Amino acid sequence: MTQSSTPRRSPVPGLKWVDHVAFTVPDLDDATRLFIDLFGAEELYRSTRGPDASFMPEHFGVPEDAHLELRMLRLPPNLNIELFQWWSTDRTPTFPRMSDAGGHHLCFVVDDVDDVVDALKRHSNLRILGSRKEVNGDSPVAGNRWIYAQTTWGLVLEFVDRSRVVDPPRMVGPHDWRITEAPMISEDPT
Repeated sequence: MTQSSTPRRSPVPGLKWVDHVAFTVPDLDDATRLFIDLFGAEELYRSTRGPDASFMPEHFGVPEDAHLELRMLRLPPNLNIELFQWWSTDRTPTFPRMSDAGGHHLCFVVDDVDDVVDALKRHSNLRILGSRKEVNGDSPVAGNRWIYAQTTWGLVLEFVDRSRVVDPPRMVGPHDWRITEAPMISEDPT
């Protein structure tokens, strides 16, 4: 994939920035504690919703008896994380694997992956998946060093060190941390 130097405006009117990511967790207290202890997150607020047979199915796409508790966390310098715990009669307790539809992971850029591995080993609610890897060959991100860790409930966390990449793709990062009228999206001319 090649990058274009010609940015274009987002087709979503008034789009400004990504506000947060959200994860459904089986134990809200444990998940909140993990993000506070491991990443220094700050809890901003808590809220509940439901059950409400006239609202929940239409606005959340969940059963009439579903209800939730949520916590919004601030994770400087650039991310808010919303954690949900849901209750309903047909709730599936299994978190999707990365190979399942809906599978996902959350990635953090770090200075040194080896230092992170040592820190992760001190958390009993995390399992390190394999060992540190490095992208080789003619990949545009050759030099990336990374590791995956998985929470006890199934969320996969990635930690990546891009400092060894010779000519990295222009991914969103500190150089973009300013508010503009609307985000610019690079067009792929191919």
